[in-house]
Amino acid sequence: MEYSLSQLLYKNTGLYEKSGFFINRCFCVKPMSRIAYSKILRFLEARLTPGGALGLHLTAGVALLLAAVSVFAEIAEDVGEQDTIWHIDHMVSQWFYEHAFEPLTSFMLAITHLHSTIGVSCMGVVLAIWFWRKQAPYWLLALLISLPGGMLMNVLLKHTYQRQRPVFDEPLLTLATYSFPSGHTAGATLFYGLLASYIVVVSSSWRLRLWAMCGAALMVGLVALSRIYLGVHFLSDTLAAVAGSAAWLAVCITSISSLRRRRAAREDE
Repeated sequence: MEYSLSQLLYKNTGLYEKSGFFINRCFCVKPMSRIAYSKILRFLEARLTPGGALGLHLTAGVALLLAAVSVFAEIAEDVGEQDTIWHIDHMVSQWFYEHAFEPLTSFMLAITHLHSTIGVSCMGVVLAIWFWRKQAPYWLLALLISLPGGMLMNVLLKHTYQRQRPVFDEPLLTLATYSFPSGHTAGATLFYGLLASYIVVVSSSWRLRLWAMCGAALMVGLVALSRIYLGVHFLSDTLAAVAGSAAWLAVCITSISSLRRRRAAREDE
């Protein structure tokens, strides 16, 4: 006879009695009833099951969301209080300004222009056509929500924090908009993050999955580096953009995945 995770824990490990004793001793409450404890185990089992509508994907998505929001909030707080990251920002920006040279400057300009709002939008259209031709409507929906929504969120954050851009005597590039967080880095995180997620989900090759994740991280890092190198963003601007966009991407992908799994479960009934 096969048992579920909760049944095995209940029958074979004595976990109920141990946890009940621990709760009673530490929190001074009555031992948990067998029914209540069984419900908790079933809840945990459902959250860690890969195939459920609200299973492991939801748990991973919520964990990523909380971690990303926490990182963003910490960076924003340090920038606002001119803490350690604020001093590191100016040191890094000044170093890149003093060590800029050709042809690296032209290469960084090409990278940054490719990932402008227009550039990322064009890449998004190409990816949308790919999803449509591959008959991947849920991934198409995730793209249509995550990319425009994330870029709009970034604009709202810029106007919320209103941080000025780095200032140099002879800047390589000059922009009049706010600095925090980086819009180019946010767009790259949303686009390459979604593309990597798609490849990880649909591919059966672990090598391809690894290449997709490393490639996405490399491109996001390159875009972030180009913005710092050109003197239009601080280091913390790019880090906050990655964190904020990762949080939004986690919300979008997790929500669409849950929608797909719920509909599939209804069709199977």
